[in-house]
Amino acid sequence: MGQKVNPTGYRIGTTFTWGSRWYSDPSNYSDLVLEDYKVRKFLSDKLASAGLVKVDIERSLTAIKVILYVSRPGVVIGKGGTNLEVVKGEIERILNISKAKKDKVKIDLRVEEVKKPDLSAKLVAEKIVGQLIKRFPHRRAVTQALEKTMQAGAKGIKIQLTGRIGGAEIGRSEKYFEGSVPTQTLRANIDYHQVPANTRSGYVGIKVWIYKGEII
Repeated sequence: MGQKVNPTGYRIGTTFTWGSRWYSDPSNYSDLVLEDYKVRKFLSDKLASAGLVKVDIERSLTAIKVILYVSRPGVVIGKGGTNLEVVKGEIERILNISKAKKDKVKIDLRVEEVKKPDLSAKLVAEKIVGQLIKRFPHRRAVTQALEKTMQAGAKGIKIQLTGRIGGAEIGRSEKYFEGSVPTQTLRANIDYHQVPANTRSGYVGIKVWIYKGEII
């Protein structure tokens, strides 16, 4: 079963918690889910250069807390916090908070630093995407990612490439391993991300699993 499903979704409620933490009536649930999606989409595009890893959203009756996990927090904050205010204002616009409603609902935007970006599956996958788009040899790109991740303290890493790898006429799938990745162990702390690389020769899908140890 661990090989067939998303490793993060497989562990929700046991090892990991939810990225959106709030409760809503069924009548408002779909609207709030759409708001969360729009906020995450905007932050993903706006803060791509900051090394955005994930976004957590918590809602209460009077406040909405947005927690950003980034590898370069200085890019998000900006000089004197000016860029942070711009991002906060855009989030308020997405959430349709009018001036009359601002007194009731408060946006709390927090920035947390990811101290080891080489242990983030999202950043590792995005780096490989950038290298493949620039026509970097895929085996060298993957080998460098494996070495850096293991040197950063990971217990294991697995990378899978699927599609027209290296501009081949026929699509294929290649897997690269280093260390151990116990995908069926629920207590295993596995960071997972998948992202496409739209290269000149075609589409290449990239999946990255990083095993950081067990959560007790």
